[in-house]
Amino acid sequence: MKKENTKETFKVGDIVEVSPNLTLLKEWIKGKIIKIRQNPFIGTEIAIKDNQGRIFFGEKEFFKPIL
Repeated sequence: MKKENTKETFKVGDIVEVSPNLTLLKEWIKGKIIKIRQNPFIGTEIAIKDNQGRIFFGEKEFFKPIL
């Protein structure tokens, strides 16, 4: 996946979508950011929780804000 949104600023509580490349599901999943941390190996790591209680986390470029 191309690193398109590396300039986006995310904060805990934001609603975002996560790429199927990360979730291995067929569609983009909508969820609320529950944690953001600086991973020394991959950079910014974001964790979200969706409305079914599932938690997905990964590199920042797999997430996009919902406008």
